[in-house]
Amino acid sequence: MSALNTMMSSGPLPPSPNRRSMSRKVVFIVILVGLVALLWAGFAALRGATTTSDYVGAGSGAVVVVVERGDSLRAIAEKLRSADVVMSVDSFLAAVSSNERASSIGPGKYTMREQMSGAEALALMLDSSSRELNQMVLPEGLNLDETVAIASKTTGISKANFKEALTAPEDLGLPDWAEDRPEGFMFPATYDLSGDETAADVLRLLVKRFLQASSDVGLESRAVAVGQTPYDALIVASLLQAEGLPNDFAKVARVIYNRLEAQMPLQLDATVAYALGVDDILLNEEQLATDSPYNTYANVGLPPTPINSPGEAAIEAALAPANGKWLYFVTVNPDTGETKFTRSYEKFLKLKAEFQEYVAKSASE
Repeated sequence: MSALNTMMSSGPLPPSPNRRSMSRKVVFIVILVGLVALLWAGFAALRGATTTSDYVGAGSGAVVVVVERGDSLRAIAEKLRSADVVMSVDSFLAAVSSNERASSIGPGKYTMREQMSGAEALALMLDSSSRELNQMVLPEGLNLDETVAIASKTTGISKANFKEALTAPEDLGLPDWAEDRPEGFMFPATYDLSGDETAADVLRLLVKRFLQASSDVGLESRAVAVGQTPYDALIVASLLQAEGLPNDFAKVARVIYNRLEAQMPLQLDATVAYALGVDDILLNEEQLATDSPYNTYANVGLPPTPINSPGEAAIEAALAPANGKWLYFVTVNPDTGETKFTRSYEKFLKLKAEFQEYVAKSASE
């Protein structure tokens, strides 16, 4: 058999090595082009997201954004986006994530600019110049009427609106043991207001701050140790706030508890002044004869409610009175606050004479 016949009888020829190599190259090129296309698409998408989810620069114009108490940083970002201050929530949150001071953003009205980058928006919010200062300062010892007067002046809300809110004390968040009596629960402190509160919102804020202070000093649990209910301990604290200075609070508290135990009238001018609606420290005989449950000259025991909103130091002293057997105290020098204590009635009369001498001398000068 010839070589030709042999080749014909053995079947089809094997594939050419050159053809196999070419196919592999084509497949490799197709895969490579596909990978490049995918990478380019991903890069383009990332580049597009970077350039379209955030504005560039410090923005322009002016727009007011109100941050309410309790707003989260995401909630703030949503407000900024809605006001077109930032392009996206994520652009602001990205800036927040790298700045520890972001958590210090408080409630209030912020004057921002439109179309700011997230970083620029955050920087402006952290700049005090952007925030409208709206603070309410309530000193210790204010009664309800005095508190309402300051709150009205600070917020621009009418006194009538505050008084109307006080007619629904059950809506103010008072503790159950307050029995819907708001006097004494408007805690003295400095408050940052957002500017959009109602009268009821403001009062709830003051009560909430009281509850925090009450918890801090353990008012409810510690009142039992001094033989008082939480409410009576708060009344005592209000008396300390009205009658003494912080350095003497604990000793005045002991006088009050000693007199209560001895069933003696407290004889505190501050309670009568509260009944009369006056601030005088010197009351005449007619005033001291006022027919009122707040007259601690005529009635034994505590007045029916606190006579002001005491601060934390007064509440603490009501829960931790000093040790002593004093039954009397006299502030012999109202200018310096010098106060003397005694258990002797005769000594008390001498201290009272010392006070009257000081008053007479001051009047003649």
